[in-house]
Amino acid sequence: MKLGISGRLTKATITSPLTPLFLLAAIAVGLLALLSIPREEEPQISVPMVDIQVMAPGLSAADATELVGIPLETIVKSVDGVEHVYTQAQDDGVMVTARFLVGSNADDAAIRIEEKLRANWDKKPIGIPDPKVTVRGINDVPVVVLTLSPKPGAAGQWNDASLYELAAKLRTEIAKVDNVGLTFLVGGRPEEIRIAPDPARLRQYGVPLGSVIEAASQANRSFPLGNIREDGKAVGVTAGRTLSSAQEVGLLTVRSAAGAPVYLRDVASVTQGPREEQARAWRWAKADNGKWNSAPAVSIAFAKRAGANAVVVSDAILERVESLQGKLIPDDVEVAVTRNYGETANEKANELLFHLALATVSIVALIGFAIGWREAGVTAVVIPTTILLTMFASNLMGYTINRVSLFALIFSIGILVDDAIVMIENIARHWTMDGVGDEGGRSRTQAAIEAVAEVGNPTVVATLTVVAALLPMLFVSGLMGPYMAPIPVNASAAMIFSFFVAVVIVPWLMIRFARRTLANGHGHDESGGKLGKLYARVAHRVIDTRKSARNFLIAVGVATLVACSMFYFKAVTVKLLPFDNKSEVQVVVDMPEGTALESTGRVLEDVAGIARGLPEATSMEAYVGTSAPFNFNGLVRHYFLRSQPEQGDVMVTLLPKGDRSRSSHDIALDLRERLKALKLPTSASIKVVETPPGPPVLATLLAEVYGPDAATREKTATELEKIFRSVPFIVDVDNSFGTPRPKLRLDIQRDRIDYYGLSPRQVADSIGMLMGNQTVGYAPRGDGRTPLPITIALEQKDRSWTQALSSTPVAQAPGGQLIDLGAVVDARTETGSTAIFRRDGRYADMVTAELAGAYEAPIYGMLAVNRAVDGYDWAAKGLAKPEVRLNGQPKDESVSSLLWDGEWEITWVTFRDMGGAFMVALLGIYILVVAQFRSFRLPLVILTPIPLTLVGIVIGHMLFRAPFTATSMIGFIALAGIIVRNSILLVDFIRHAVSPDKSLRDVLLEAGTIRFKPIVLTAAAAMIGAAVILTDPIFQGLAISLLFGLASSTLLTVLVIPAIYVVLRDDGKPATR
Repeated sequence: MKLGISGRLTKATITSPLTPLFLLAAIAVGLLALLSIPREEEPQISVPMVDIQVMAPGLSAADATELVGIPLETIVKSVDGVEHVYTQAQDDGVMVTARFLVGSNADDAAIRIEEKLRANWDKKPIGIPDPKVTVRGINDVPVVVLTLSPKPGAAGQWNDASLYELAAKLRTEIAKVDNVGLTFLVGGRPEEIRIAPDPARLRQYGVPLGSVIEAASQANRSFPLGNIREDGKAVGVTAGRTLSSAQEVGLLTVRSAAGAPVYLRDVASVTQGPREEQARAWRWAKADNGKWNSAPAVSIAFAKRAGANAVVVSDAILERVESLQGKLIPDDVEVAVTRNYGETANEKANELLFHLALATVSIVALIGFAIGWREAGVTAVVIPTTILLTMFASNLMGYTINRVSLFALIFSIGILVDDAIVMIENIARHWTMDGVGDEGGRSRTQAAIEAVAEVGNPTVVATLTVVAALLPMLFVSGLMGPYMAPIPVNASAAMIFSFFVAVVIVPWLMIRFARRTLANGHGHDESGGKLGKLYARVAHRVIDTRKSARNFLIAVGVATLVACSMFYFKAVTVKLLPFDNKSEVQVVVDMPEGTALESTGRVLEDVAGIARGLPEATSMEAYVGTSAPFNFNGLVRHYFLRSQPEQGDVMVTLLPKGDRSRSSHDIALDLRERLKALKLPTSASIKVVETPPGPPVLATLLAEVYGPDAATREKTATELEKIFRSVPFIVDVDNSFGTPRPKLRLDIQRDRIDYYGLSPRQVADSIGMLMGNQTVGYAPRGDGRTPLPITIALEQKDRSWTQALSSTPVAQAPGGQLIDLGAVVDARTETGSTAIFRRDGRYADMVTAELAGAYEAPIYGMLAVNRAVDGYDWAAKGLAKPEVRLNGQPKDESVSSLLWDGEWEITWVTFRDMGGAFMVALLGIYILVVAQFRSFRLPLVILTPIPLTLVGIVIGHMLFRAPFTATSMIGFIALAGIIVRNSILLVDFIRHAVSPDKSLRDVLLEAGTIRFKPIVLTAAAAMIGAAVILTDPIFQGLAISLLFGLASSTLLTVLVIPAIYVVLRDDGKPATR
């Protein structure tokens, strides 16, 4: 017989001494890869974002946009690789963010932006400071966060200043650990020497504020002058001195208007203490007795370098902390690990490796019971070998071990064992034929080679069909592309390796270890065993007459259409990815613009009080006026820029997954419900933010409102916000423009300055000192301690426009009299501008929201809002109904329009690309099958069962009440390859079994009974692989698709293909079997 590529490979290796060496080498390189490959929880999605912050002193948001924002946008948009340009403008400043294409290198992105800015430096407007360029990428996300707080009994001994100093030293120590990247502190207040001028005492002593500024900045100067010769030595000369304590600063003399010297301490309060910053952090922790304790806190965040192993880096950091306990870290300070992505990545990897082992053992047991235990032993060698080879290839291609790559291996276990099962089953069948191993008959080796050759060609095509089904998924664009890439890469590699293992190692192992299994089993069984007999009984009913075959096909077609209709009737909902079960939930608080730090702090305390009512909460960190250490979600949403007094975060840490019954998503829904009881001002917003699975977005539901002018956009967005709030499952509604911030304008009167003979700079500097704070130098402390900054600033409680402040003497006129601040300044309160947002060169106002409750996918929120927009009386509000767009910004901005963005944009791109990938996969499979069977019609018969998978998929999703997600779609696409593989093996057998003396029905029944067992076995193996991942929240969709899709389509395929044959090629002869 013709051996083909498979038979020739087997013939060359079945008796070769090199084959066991190949096996050992494969296992060795695989184990090396398994030990050295970096571990992460999720695939790293590289989306470099370059922020260009530009101060625009004195300009309103609209003017800053025109003068700075739009020209900067134009420059940035011209940089190669920039996908989107966002501009946010507020009074006195603009930030332009360049978002690069997914997968771009963050360093390259920064260099390109910097070069383009430098090339256009001459176009920078006069009076605008240099821009500050910051690059943030996936490698800047902290993998470990340590939070320092005093232990319950020591709360009075530590304040946020002493904690900050300890945290700064600890940060320096931990930065010595290999592969630690960006580090930063959140919370705490550094110490400083503060000079707080007293307006009343300045007037009493006749000292102008300008003299205080000059004395403090000039007295603390020290500079080298060079060398002199003295006593035959070269001696360095230094002029001036540096102040080292608050006492020394207080003893500085300043000139009064009368010329008499006055001590600085007489006209100002000079103290050493924590900086009065508009930020605070504290921690609530639950003791073993269930009691909650609160204490000030400082968090230290550590990122890892690009390409470093998160598990290794986080373990090294924690080891370093452990070694510093009792030395640098006092016994009365607790160092809590509030984030450890290394630990979670390792847990997830180990859990999945366990599932991998579980699936392997289950499949080996299945083969043991179905074929024989020696064959099962062969499979027990084949699966780990294939997986280890795949790991090796994955490592070479630069992929890491993460949940997605391991899921690819788990679900491909069931498929990759197919080749081996088909080979083992066929070799075992050939060995049971008469004459094998007898004198003058075929030898077992020859029988094994012929068995491999018999199913070799269809196996090659079948393997390639699975690869053809999966590989197009590699070309999914957008943020989901790199998230999903490990699936087609790893699964395709596993399939290709599995073929070579099946034709090289399986026959060699069978000859060595399964030689005696069937020694007494002569007599070739054509009934296919019990399974074959069961199949024949059912198949008879379907194909006995042409009418019964046609009715069966119609019934299957109707069932498929009914299954598809379930999406329309919302019996099965769709979502990009379901929420994962994490151990943290974040509450983001945005009070109205202008809210004081203390008021925001009180709201955070109320939020923490409600969160403490959650039985699963173990600790929480509250941050007001600053942001919690950001995660990937915070990176995209720019949470690290949250630094206003009206902004706050509460990070709630939950019990480990194994110690609680509710998922983090259920806890977040409960918390959101409880937070509704809080009484908040009208424009305040509280959002419960969960770490999204896969790619993060600005908001799940995001509507961008475009229009002819700012007023129309804002009014339309305000009405749209009301519509959002009217939909029961749309929650956490907010907008991008907020409310105008209150401002105090101190208008320097030029005519009065000229009258008094003062310079505008003198007055401006004095105002800056009083209302802001200015560092005038540093006081060294020695003993390895950080020098203290010396600042001039009023105490926070005194920073308000009062009679006392307006009577502060700011300067001395040439005539000698003191000039009060109120004499040269007019003060008035006014409202600032609302924030302005632009995307890709167009003005837009945004309305954002999340979904919770009945539906959690943006599509249902969009449909509900679209219906409400259509039914809304826009004319009564003096507005035109906005035109709703699903993708692409409007060409005509003179008409109001609403563009859906957020998670919808990623969903649309992902499902569009996956649909395209599915079409390409079908085309690829069709071409492969045409090449195999040299027919255009036969492949169509083979492709027919693909839609039948939907019947099982829909039933499975309905039973589990699970949404149809991107991973469900991956399962559907993978099923196309698996089902076609079974069809090919069946059709190939039918073609070979056709002979003039057999009726068509006999041929179909014979092919079905013989192939039914291996088809059921391979389906069962793939279903076992899927079953072990049913518990994972994200990949449950994939598991359901494979489990139920395989069950329905396997049973239908072996009946549908014979039925199609009977309908198309009925020879009218009855079955004799």
